[in-house]
Amino acid sequence: MELGHPIAAGNTAKVYIVQDKIVKVFREDLPEGTSSYEAEKQRYALSKGLPVPKIMDVTKIDGRQAIIMEKISGRTLGDRLLENKNLAHYYMEMSVNIQQNIHRINADAFEPMTKKLTRQIGTAERLSQSQKTALLLKLNEMPVKKQLCHGDFHLFNLIIGDGVTIIDWVDASAGDSRADVYRTYLLYTQFSSELAELYLQLYCTKSGLSKDKVMEWAPIIAGARLSEGVLSEDSDRLLEIVNKLSLRG
Repeated sequence: MELGHPIAAGNTAKVYIVQDKIVKVFREDLPEGTSSYEAEKQRYALSKGLPVPKIMDVTKIDGRQAIIMEKISGRTLGDRLLENKNLAHYYMEMSVNIQQNIHRINADAFEPMTKKLTRQIGTAERLSQSQKTALLLKLNEMPVKKQLCHGDFHLFNLIIGDGVTIIDWVDASAGDSRADVYRTYLLYTQFSSELAELYLQLYCTKSGLSKDKVMEWAPIIAGARLSEGVLSEDSDRLLEIVNKLSLRG
């Protein structure tokens, strides 16, 4: 299969358009089964009525794991917002409604969020052993839930065409929706505190969650994100959030 140039690249994969289909090719160092597990998550989300791309095939291309899925026509809500920031409230409210629909779904078959976060915290090189211990103790105190959590939910993972389609399910897990909400909030704060606060206000108002309850997840999610090695992320600011846990203690 001739891939050409990627249309997008992330931490785990590059994305191509081939014969009017989307081809997601994963990094070669990822564990065997990564593509199958992501495809399984996406199929599950689709079976629950969520608007996600249909999986056409799970295969290998030049020895690398790959998923072939339907191409969704449209543009991301993030791109739309960049064109007209006056519509921030409209697009953010739309996204919150979609995220709440995700959180209403039980995800028994998915990896528990607590297991995923434990693994991430354990491999975060910038965390000291005492910080890891404190974060894991905090995680152990949190309620165990099995809500479907996207794990990377933001406006650039929502494509609007005839409707709105949710993409990029690689980080999905079964856990506490408040952790998923904080993760989204943290991603937005990287670019715009105003947008982040708008998001959090809308989600809390619509769901009845308190901001304080969402913020309880802050050090855990920030510590886990340190394991991801995202070049655009400021690891010092994540460490500041983690350090607030010890200050409260």
